[in-house]
Amino acid sequence: MSDTTEATLAEICIVALADAFRGDGEVLCNPMGPVPVIAGRLARATFEPDLMLTDTIAYAIEGNLPLGGDPSDAVVESYMPFRTIFDQVWSGKRHVVMGAPQIDRYGNQNFAAIGDDYRKPKAQLLGMRGAPGNLINHATTYWIPTQARSFVESVDVVSGPGNDTVASLPEATGRFHEIRRVVTDLGAYDFETSDGAMRVRSLHPGVTLEQAQEASAFELTVTGEVPESRLPTDEERHLIREVFDPNGVRNGEFR
Repeated sequence: MSDTTEATLAEICIVALADAFRGDGEVLCNPMGPVPVIAGRLARATFEPDLMLTDTIAYAIEGNLPLGGDPSDAVVESYMPFRTIFDQVWSGKRHVVMGAPQIDRYGNQNFAAIGDDYRKPKAQLLGMRGAPGNLINHATTYWIPTQARSFVESVDVVSGPGNDTVASLPEATGRFHEIRRVVTDLGAYDFETSDGAMRVRSLHPGVTLEQAQEASAFELTVTGEVPESRLPTDEERHLIREVFDPNGVRNGEFR
């Protein structure tokens, strides 16, 4: 087992999310939530310099802006209010990181409502939001802080269509459909399988395959030996702790 004394679980999850942006080039990096935002900024500051970032509100920025930082502390490249995000969505030049209160084996995602009857849900969540459009136009990654709560046999509502759902639609619908990665508190997953099912890509240090399976309501696909999730480099650790999140906001997403 690797020595993790110099890396926290939050930092391991951040670099796993950052790695999802490898090879993206010049697209809008659009992560949602503290951990994904740090991951996107880390990716651009290290191995993916052409990513386009925003201050999460209204400006496209250059520079290493900390969470909650004033965009005047960075180079403002352009004004980018929410309405202009749709230009990136429709063109496919975007990689979004969303949450998933429920996700199944094929990547169907639900953050609309919990319960068998959508008209009278047990819990009302965000609704469909932009998930249907995101999933058919550009790469999507999911950040799930608690795997055991979210990996379900079947989602109550399909907000973001998974691989099996898209396969049942006209071929053109799935032309740009890509669920790039799922990162949780236990590991990283992808869908690089013949049937589009979720595969264990890596497990975080100290996590066993048995533990990951126990925290999943469906059977995880395993191909070969499962590697350990990589630790942040010294540079990445410095950027996370001292530049992007000096106040430790990232730790609030973990119990």
